[in-house]
Amino acid sequence: MDLGTIVGMVGGAACIVMSVLTSGGNLGGIWDPPSLFMTIGGSYAALFILAPLKKCLGVWGIIGKCFKVPEFGEKTIVQNMVALSEKARREGILALEEGLEDLDDPFMKSGLRLVVDGTDGAVIRTIMENELSQMEDRHMGWVNIINQWAGFAPGFGMMGTVLGLIGMLNNLEDKSSLGPNMAVALITTLYGSMVANWLMAPFGQNLMAQNASEAKVKEMIIEGVLSIQAGDNPRILAMKLLTYLDPISKKAIEADVLKD
Repeated sequence: MDLGTIVGMVGGAACIVMSVLTSGGNLGGIWDPPSLFMTIGGSYAALFILAPLKKCLGVWGIIGKCFKVPEFGEKTIVQNMVALSEKARREGILALEEGLEDLDDPFMKSGLRLVVDGTDGAVIRTIMENELSQMEDRHMGWVNIINQWAGFAPGFGMMGTVLGLIGMLNNLEDKSSLGPNMAVALITTLYGSMVANWLMAPFGQNLMAQNASEAKVKEMIIEGVLSIQAGDNPRILAMKLLTYLDPISKKAIEADVLKD
């Protein structure tokens, strides 16, 4: 569970509640189901015009990824790569085939399979980089849907406000209802801004950060696979891969993978 996302959700809600209460208002004053239907339901419905049905229905699962801490196993990958490099230097490239099925990372497994098959390094790079590119395209497709949702929500909030104002103007003879009706009309603008700036835009940025982290790990794997294919010294391979790690992770395994 990603505590940062939980803190953001709970903290944002707490700030909104405190803002209402300390300004002399009450929570009932900002609760309006029709406005919720207009902003959340309307902006979500617009996504079905933007994207295929399958993606619109699946967007909730993608948002769920924001509540999980992604774990790509960078340290384990570096250690495995160094161990495989040492084995290849001792026993030859073909010896790697024996342990390929034990690898947990499909991307690394497919790359090393190409190495064992004797594929040229340039071809390996092209295939693996194309797979990486396709992964990023898929990820950014989801991010685009969520960002579009963030863009639609304020517009639907404004539409709700306009509808509320129309209803209010049609009932001008009742002076006592003007204030409450105006407040309800403006709530949809508030909801639209909340959906965009508190939820969907941060979710989109969270997913972009996860994509960047996964892409970096994939680039590290490509570097390791090509280094093994080229027959680099395991120490040189380790030094290359360690550059992809953050200082804390690097320090944790540096002594093991750079042993003489």
